[in-house]
Amino acid sequence: MKVFFIFINRLILSVMGAFVFDRRFTLGLMAFLLFWMPAVSQTDAVPVDTIVVTDFDRIDPVYVSASMDAAKRREYLILKRRVIKTMPYAKMAAMKMKAMEDKLQTIQGRRERSKYVKQCEESIKKMYMDQLKNLTIGEGQVLMKLLHRETGKTSWEIMRNYRGTGEAIFWQAFGSIYGHSLLTEYDPVLDYQIENIIKLERLE
Repeated sequence: MKVFFIFINRLILSVMGAFVFDRRFTLGLMAFLLFWMPAVSQTDAVPVDTIVVTDFDRIDPVYVSASMDAAKRREYLILKRRVIKTMPYAKMAAMKMKAMEDKLQTIQGRRERSKYVKQCEESIKKMYMDQLKNLTIGEGQVLMKLLHRETGKTSWEIMRNYRGTGEAIFWQAFGSIYGHSLLTEYDPVLDYQIENIIKLERLE
C-alpha cells in the first residue's frame, strides 16, 4: 500500500503544477487522492410540486404533497445535480480501492510494484485529468461526503495512515482555503437529502 500512496502523492504534485492557483484544484486533488474513477453522466428532473422527507428509521424517501418555494426548489435541484454527478466517482473509488489493494498483493518485488504503479499513473493522467479538474467546489463538498459513505474512510484517515500526520495536516490546511476538509464525514441522518436523492435516483 505504501507504493500506491507514493504514486498518489506523485500524481498530486504533478496536478499542482497546473492547478495550484485554480479554486477548483482541491477537488481535483481529492479525487485523485481517493482513487481515480470515470465519471458517469446522469440527468433527471425533480417534480416541482413535491418535497422529500425522511423516515429516519429506514432512511427511505417519503413524498409529501406540498408546494416548494423557488429558493428551496433551486437549492434542492442544485444538490441533486451534484449528487448525481459525483456519486459515480465515489462508487468507483470504493471498487478501485479494493482492486488496487488486491493487485498489489499479488506483485512480488519493489521494482515490479513500482512499475505497475507507474503504468497506472500514466493511464490515469491521460484518461481522467480533464474530467476531474472541471468539478466545482460545491460538487467537491458533496463528493467528500459520498467518498466517506462508499469507502468508510475519510480523506484525513487515508492521508494520516499512509502519508503521515504531518502531510495530512498540510493538505487539511491547503484544502480549507478552497472550502474542503479532509475530515468531512457522511451521516445518513444529517445528510438525509443526499441519502434521499441516492435512493430516489437509484444510484446505489
